[in-house]
Amino acid sequence: MGLTETLSKPGEMFGDMFQVATLDNVVQWGQSFSLWPYPFATACCGIEYMSTACADYDIARFGAERPSFSPRQADMILVLGTITYKMAPVLRQIYDQLAEPKFVISVGACASSGGMFHTYGVLQGVDRILPVDVYVPGCPPRPEALLDALVKLQKKVQSQGLEARRQEVMRKIEEINERNKPLVVA
Repeated sequence: MGLTETLSKPGEMFGDMFQVATLDNVVQWGQSFSLWPYPFATACCGIEYMSTACADYDIARFGAERPSFSPRQADMILVLGTITYKMAPVLRQIYDQLAEPKFVISVGACASSGGMFHTYGVLQGVDRILPVDVYVPGCPPRPEALLDALVKLQKKVQSQGLEARRQEVMRKIEEINERNKPLVVA
């Protein structure tokens, strides 16, 4: 077994002595277990997030126990609750200030699709302004659902390199900009 074959299977154990991995795999593993959330809580989903951080559910097991209320010290934004059109530019500005690579979790029916508020003032899905990585269904979702979304995001971070992540975000932002173009009637 040559070195090339060994490095093609990162994470493989060789007895109890050592484990072979590439530097990218080690960095991605470290990033996946140190996601620092910025909770943008506007409604009842924020209460469910608070219970997720408590002892019964313990979000600390997944490395996301440090909520950061400064966007420059966070790399994941949790959109928790109803987003109005007045809040949308502020939310987008906060997203732009997050540390790279940045991730978005849309929590609850209101953040994901506007929920029961199909009105002129409520944004019908945060994916109209942000590139969402994981959606959490429910009204409000249980803490287990939020932890499941965090595990899915960790798997995504571990399997996706930085360049692939950058390409995905650029493609999603282009789609958002194309969808939000004003209609020009000639």
